[in-house]
Amino acid sequence: MATTAQTSRPEKKGADKRLKIVNVAIADIRPSPENDTLYRPVLASDPEINSLAQSIKAIGLREPLVLTLDGYILSGHRRFMASKIARLTEVPCRYENIRRIDEPDRFVVLLREFNRQRVKALDEQLRESVVDIDPEEARAELINYRREKSKVDHDQLLLGSYKRRKAISPAKTPMVEAIFRALEKLKGILPVSDRQIHYVLLNNPPLIHASKPESRYRNNIASYKSLVELLTRMRLNGLISFEAIADETRPVTIWNVSREPGAFIATEMNEFLKGYFRDLMQSQPNHVELLCEKNTVARIVTDVASEFCLPVTSARGFCSLPPRHAMAKRFRKSGKSKLVVLIVSDFDADGECIAESFGRSMRDDFEIGDIVPIKVALTHEQVLKYNLPQGLEAKSETARSRAFIEKFGANSWELEALPHETLQQIIRDTIANVIDMDLFEQERVAEDRDAARLKGIRDLMQKNFASFVMEVDAQ
Repeated sequence: MATTAQTSRPEKKGADKRLKIVNVAIADIRPSPENDTLYRPVLASDPEINSLAQSIKAIGLREPLVLTLDGYILSGHRRFMASKIARLTEVPCRYENIRRIDEPDRFVVLLREFNRQRVKALDEQLRESVVDIDPEEARAELINYRREKSKVDHDQLLLGSYKRRKAISPAKTPMVEAIFRALEKLKGILPVSDRQIHYVLLNNPPLIHASKPESRYRNNIASYKSLVELLTRMRLNGLISFEAIADETRPVTIWNVSREPGAFIATEMNEFLKGYFRDLMQSQPNHVELLCEKNTVARIVTDVASEFCLPVTSARGFCSLPPRHAMAKRFRKSGKSKLVVLIVSDFDADGECIAESFGRSMRDDFEIGDIVPIKVALTHEQVLKYNLPQGLEAKSETARSRAFIEKFGANSWELEALPHETLQQIIRDTIANVIDMDLFEQERVAEDRDAARLKGIRDLMQKNFASFVMEVDAQ
């Protein structure tokens, strides 16, 4: 059903005609190459395009195409394809006062603006799904879930008489001030453990009691217990924030609740597309992971690992079977031939054994023949180089502890004794030595481009989402 009106294409100086609708020969219309980059390709095999072609055959093309002065489509790629399938020889068009060849950047901007209206399926799908949902059944499901989670089946404990902790006396002032200085030094990795504060205090030991010169803080159990008690009282009295001190060995689970859907939607939209991590290791020849012995330093390790997108396993001593199995699965999924495991553990009998036994288990139990375990920290060389204080805890008498004592003496050293900045730099330097940094930098550049694209999508969604929600709520 070809039209018969005369084909017309205005020249640049004919901008006064741009609002006029004229018939243009199909052969003179050019699809925009940029359209396939911005949007999904328009294919003749698409069922929706074929449905549109049937409609055009029946009632004609109701909406004109929008073209540049040099014949490129700004709006109507789908209609153009459907018109070709319907065997039209010319279609109604109007022109915008621009030539693609003269203003390529402005052309892309206009192409985007003319096609904003193409994304319409989401609100339709949402309205259809809401129709099928019974509000009373949905609410009953929520209530039943909450009831199951809030059940208390055990007998309650009797708490006994009320007891208040002792106030902090002026005699504790040197110790309190030293804790403030330690937290200031550690503020970049808050929250921290009591043990991390302990090792910072050893650098400039305060008096535990101002009037007792012999009470200088030491690397022993008595001093550590004094620190733990004072940290408890300082938090209860509001001198330091509860959030400043963490116990990584006792995790807490909370539910991310909202007062109503509006608040939830606002939070979700604010976080929309912000959690993207490009796989910066995808082009590396080897699969690299980090193994950390202790939860108390896992945050320090993870901060560095995040710069490289490396997985971190917190072993909490000798690593159990499930985390080892999970690492083996990640390695096999990577498709790479060599597994490099960077191990961070104490320098003591157990810490040295962890590094060796983990690598041996991955080789023998999970049949990973090409595995390279590397003890990043803590090493004997680092203990000597940084003159680290020895650890607090006495180790049990085992065959491996006897072997360690025979080689290094009776002392042991903890990861927390190493300043966190130093530990992070050691890890960072080791990673740089085991990966191809040129390939890594190429991935970083690509991630910058990814971030720009995601920000554009996020800005677009946030700009239009409010009106979308209002439309849905009005249904």
